[in-house]
Amino acid sequence: MSEEAALAAVDQACRALRLPSIRAKTEDMIAAAEREQLSYRAFLAELLLTECDDRSRRRSIRRVKAAGFPREKWLGDFDFDANPNLNPATIHQLATSTWVKDGQPLCLIGDSGTGKSHLLIALGTAAAEAGYRVKYTLATKLVNELVEAADEKILAKTIARYGRVDLLCIDELGYMELDRRGADLLFQVLTEREETNSVAIASNQSFSAWTKTFTDPRLCAAIIDRLTFAGNIIETGSTSYRLTHARAQRTG
Repeated sequence: MSEEAALAAVDQACRALRLPSIRAKTEDMIAAAEREQLSYRAFLAELLLTECDDRSRRRSIRRVKAAGFPREKWLGDFDFDANPNLNPATIHQLATSTWVKDGQPLCLIGDSGTGKSHLLIALGTAAAEAGYRVKYTLATKLVNELVEAADEKILAKTIARYGRVDLLCIDELGYMELDRRGADLLFQVLTEREETNSVAIASNQSFSAWTKTFTDPRLCAAIIDRLTFAGNIIETGSTSYRLTHARAQRTG
């Protein structure tokens, strides 16, 4: 078989076997293997590992996209110097996603502009990149979806869908008061996930003020219990990073 025919056969086989990375990089890798005088085994290993690495990268990208984050936020972009309330070592430990593996909850509590949503999205992204199924939603959007599902007689299916993901990220919990029905439905989602799959929430209200969001004291206590038992609680403080940054820019 000529070199041209061999390359054509490799191209055809890669298409049939769905190996796009090997198909795209074969010629370059052959040239590199010749320069480095790789053995047949080493060359084959390089080809296969290239395909495996690219597939892992593509799966990671798909998981992050499927999570539904409203914007990209990375832990590497977080300014820890601007928020002395946070211990970088603690946050980087959370970025390993062992708490997701163990089904533990995470609560990010602090005033607006202190980095709660940034951390929620960044840690959720880290979990998705680590191979976990992640879903992001606003608290009000989740409750509205549950109410509509209940009205359309598909509540069990909707709760089960939220129960299947490894990490459910709920942002802006506490910004709006929930009626008894909405709070009950949210409680059902949290109960479905209790001690099996992780929930991470970001709230601008301390736990003592959650009675403004969940007006039934017993239900409020039960929800707090679900979100804090064996969980991680991070307080981001009260000094707004956005406000401080804006003032610094004006001063500059």
